[in-house]
Amino acid sequence: MTVRYEINPPRVIQNKILSHREVRSSLTKVQKRIGLAGKYCDGIHLTDSVLGIPRISPITTGAMIRKNGLDLDITASLRVRDRNITALTQSVYDAILLGLDGLLILKGDEPPKGPKDSKLVPSEVVRHFKELGFDKNLDFFLSIPAEPDFDKIQKKIDVEPTGFVTQVIQSPDQVFRLADALKPQGFKIIPCLMIPSENNSNSAKMVGVDFSKYERDVLGFISKIYKATKDVLITSPNDFKASLKVLAKLKKAGVV
Repeated sequence: MTVRYEINPPRVIQNKILSHREVRSSLTKVQKRIGLAGKYCDGIHLTDSVLGIPRISPITTGAMIRKNGLDLDITASLRVRDRNITALTQSVYDAILLGLDGLLILKGDEPPKGPKDSKLVPSEVVRHFKELGFDKNLDFFLSIPAEPDFDKIQKKIDVEPTGFVTQVIQSPDQVFRLADALKPQGFKIIPCLMIPSENNSNSAKMVGVDFSKYERDVLGFISKIYKATKDVLITSPNDFKASLKVLAKLKKAGVV
């Protein structure tokens, strides 16, 4: 039973390569946000170079959270698009040694520069690490659409990851359908929800989410979903204040 908050580690390139001081300043800001969000949630999920823009490793960031003593479930995304098996193996070992709880293995956005595709498939990567026994020390998750064609994601199901993290959803019915199909098979379902706000509107348009479907009753929306899965991932890419308010209200109301 986990309420997770998604956060992006600091960029290391922003029009130019950032100095150590600039990155350290950004990292301090991120750590502060995690500390604040951690008062109202049970877990933190760290993304991996969203839009292909280089950022501090989510595994490194997760280790810093552990070092700070926060009692949170820590998961991180791990891109396969621009890594080979050797690099991925290093990252998985790092995640285990540094005390992370799980990894979401995904393709990842295409990078603006450099090689575009390693040709690795997330489900096959999870299969590889499970065969090596790494799933005894770490949860492995795969990403699925909010409204998947179950025949098309059967290969992901056959790999038997710990569970699935959805793309951003906008209706409880989407989650009920997923829960009905996948929970009886023993999978965890982690629905991803975006906080409705003006600052997040461009991000919502990019992923095809219509805030009008739930913005009048955000707490009720989250409550219905959480009751179906006992797990939820809150994302608010451009509005930390709005997400903090919602997390605080959820905690106060005992909704989750």
